[in-house]
Amino acid sequence: MNKYEAMVIIKPDLSDEDKKGLFKQIDDAIIKHKGQLTQSGVWAERRKLCYPINKFGEGIYYLAAFTAPSEAVKDIRHSYKLNENILRVLFTRMDA
Repeated sequence: MNKYEAMVIIKPDLSDEDKKGLFKQIDDAIIKHKGQLTQSGVWAERRKLCYPINKFGEGIYYLAAFTAPSEAVKDIRHSYKLNENILRVLFTRMDA
């Protein structure tokens, strides 16, 4: 099991209910693929992007720290790509 962080940029125009549902989906995808969530939450509310992504100039940053087997990251990334409310995802492996 390796330690990871996932930085997820989501669309800024979502309602509060949609944001809460999306945050739950992000966390559930990690748990579904045999990961253990250690910490998660909004890192920055409506932050300006360096360049537009899908015609959005800003986004909401959500950070999730978790432990998972290395092959699970590919499956988690795939499930995030299927969600149209997620603009970008960056996975970082944390050293022990």
